[in-house]
Amino acid sequence: MYPFKSHWLDVDGSRLHYLDEGPPAAERTLLFVHGNPTWSFHWRRLIARYRSDYRCVAMDHLGCGLSDLQPQPLRLADHIANVRELIESLDLRRVTLVAQDWGGAIGLGALLAERERFERIVLFNTGAFRPWFIPWRIRVCRAPIVGRLAVQRGNAFSRAALSMTLARRRRLDPAVAAGYLAPYDTWARRAAVYQFVKDIPLSASHPTWHTLGAIEDQLPSLADLPSLLIWGERDWCFTTECLDRFAVVWPKAEVRRLPDVGHWVVEDAPDDAERFVAEFLERSA
Repeated sequence: MYPFKSHWLDVDGSRLHYLDEGPPAAERTLLFVHGNPTWSFHWRRLIARYRSDYRCVAMDHLGCGLSDLQPQPLRLADHIANVRELIESLDLRRVTLVAQDWGGAIGLGALLAERERFERIVLFNTGAFRPWFIPWRIRVCRAPIVGRLAVQRGNAFSRAALSMTLARRRRLDPAVAAGYLAPYDTWARRAAVYQFVKDIPLSASHPTWHTLGAIEDQLPSLADLPSLLIWGERDWCFTTECLDRFAVVWPKAEVRRLPDVGHWVVEDAPDDAERFVAEFLERSA
């Protein structure tokens, strides 16, 4: 289910885990950036599908997946810096960003700073905007005591994601569900899950508000890149309003809407996801 060789990058004394699959001499790279509460496991099917033709690189953010714990609570800007360090360390070029959830803001932040290395964008249900609403489920998880206990002690955020991210399907296969939960098996290993929730800015007083704002303000500069937006429309977090905002700043982007699919498109509609990405990569070759 996860038949990949692990690699690690030293980031200021912490080991950042990543996958590097496919022909080392491949002309083009697919860079997969995950969100919360997932890890590189989320991309396993797409990596297996495309690694014969592309170099496929997928990292685990510090505190997530097989990476080391965060040395201190990290913010969006820190994750962007880590992705940039991986890109530069591997000297990735002709990169297609493939991202979802928090991975969208993180990946786009890295792309904007490393613009000359990227040539295409594929986004699944994500955002890169100053938040204009926060779902109540997320607000509950942000609570300093109750929220932290639920997320870190009870693993409520990760467990809820196994079903609340789906719409077309009722549940994940038990082995797949176990794969998502595997790295988050202790209080300490779930700290990054809680920190990602805490890093959602509610106002301009939060440091990440300004990081997101800088990314949002620069999105129009990426309108010339071939882009694909794949959206599960039954996502209560990254709603279709997020999709519409991307479509406004990237008017030439290809849009694929899935009315009966939830937040985790690659799990809820895996065949559709693979087909849409394959068609886009072929058309924009």
